[in-house]
Amino acid sequence: MATTVKVWFDKEGDFLEVLFSDKPGYMRETDSDAVMERVDEQGNLLGFSIMQVSKLATDKPLVAELLSGAKI
Repeated sequence: MATTVKVWFDKEGDFLEVLFSDKPGYMRETDSDAVMERVDEQGNLLGFSIMQVSKLATDKPLVAELLSGAKI
């Protein structure tokens, strides 16, 4: 089964958003200051946002723990 992913980059706001679903949800913090996850009322992962993309280090990956066991 294929999954559609929507990706937006807001140059002015300097953030990248990746959505796995168009369902209503809300943003919540992760263990990384640069990453927020979007979840629905049941806690299922709907997507994530990366803040201040232009300031990320280029010599190492950004690592953040998103919901474990999330239904994507």
